[in-house]
Formats: sequence, C-alpha cells, structure tokens
Amino acid sequence: MSHGGPLVWYAAYGTNLSIPRLACYLSGGRPPGAARRYDGCRDPSPPRDHRPVELIGRLSFAGESGVWGGGMAFFTPGSTPGARHVVHARAYLLRLEQLGDLVAQEARHPVGTDLLLAGDGRPTHHGLSRTYDVLVDVGELDGHRMLTLTGTTVPTPNAPSASYVRTMLEGLADGFGLDADARVAYLATADGVSPRWTAQTLRRMLPP
Repeated sequence: MSHGGPLVWYAAYGTNLSIPRLACYLSGGRPPGAARRYDGCRDPSPPRDHRPVELIGRLSFAGESGVWGGGMAFFTPGSTPGARHVVHARAYLLRLEQLGDLVAQEARHPVGTDLLLAGDGRPTHHGLSRTYDVLVDVGELDGHRMLTLTGTTVPTPNAPSASYVRTMLEGLADGFGLDADARVAYLATADGVSPRWTAQTLRRMLPP
C-alpha cells in the first residue's frame, strides 16, 4: 500500500462543492464567510481528480453550524416510491489519510488519526463527530470506493446562512451544467430551506 493509504472518492454535496472551500481542508486556510481557519491535512496535496456526480437521495439542511451559522447540509440516501431525487455532489479523489484528516477537521479534532473503513460497502461510523458521524458508501468510480459524509440522524430542520448558500451556489456553478434557474430550484426545494429562503431571495445570491 502506498503512503497515505488507498485512493478513495470523497463526494461532497454541501459547501465543499466549492473547490476553493475544499482546498482549505487540504492545505489550510479560512473560507470566505466562515468563522474558522482550518489547519489542513498531513498531506496537503490537491485532489488527484474531481468530477461532478449525482447521488440518489435527499438533500436537507438542519442543525446549527458553528462555522457558518444556520443549518448544515445532510444527505439521506435512497429513493422514495414514485420519486427519484438527485443530490448534486463533487467527487474528489483523495488518499484515505486525507479523507480521515478532513473528517477530523470537520469534527474539530486534531488530524493524524487513521480512518478505518468498514468492509463490504457498509457505513463507516468513525466516532469523531456526533453530527456528521458516518461515511456512507455511494458506489464506485474508476475502481475506487466513493463515500460521502452525513449524519446517522438528521437534526431539527434549519435553513442555512447566506454565506453557506453562496458557497454552495458558487460550487454548483462550476462543472455541473446547471443554469441559474436550475441551481436556484435545486436549493429552493431542499428540505429546511423554506420559508427563510425563497427562489427570489436565492436568485439574488447567485455569483455574478
């Protein structure tokens, strides 16, 4: 096994849709609009690749972010009868060590604890966070496991802050083939967004 562990895809569907935002986890820094500076990973190398992907499940906003204020994004996998909901995500190809350090920073733990993935595609309960407490397998891409970070249970619905929304809109504008109307509709229909944010108010936050 090469240094840093195997390659895995980290499928980000919240503020880490933004490539510059993800870079703060890897190499350190403070994202615009955030109240926290990140230390970075032991291996600060950029992703070896990144691609837009679609996850089958629901996007919702809940809880309270200590970094952004307002709700945080959560992914609930699976489809409902008569409906196939798609969550837009950006998959980053990272070393497993980098993913472990990313999860540790998300949970406000020091980096350096190796992440042990559950076998057979089972959810990985990493034990570092009570909020984003599980890594869920969402398939394979080019022979590597693809995982996303979410919560076993979703807290009380809560709308995201303006900074959180802007960061997600910026990420969705890059590489997903979504026009302005599609990006606005995608967030406007996510659980927890209404009534704080409407399509009209979201449109005003679109990047120029």
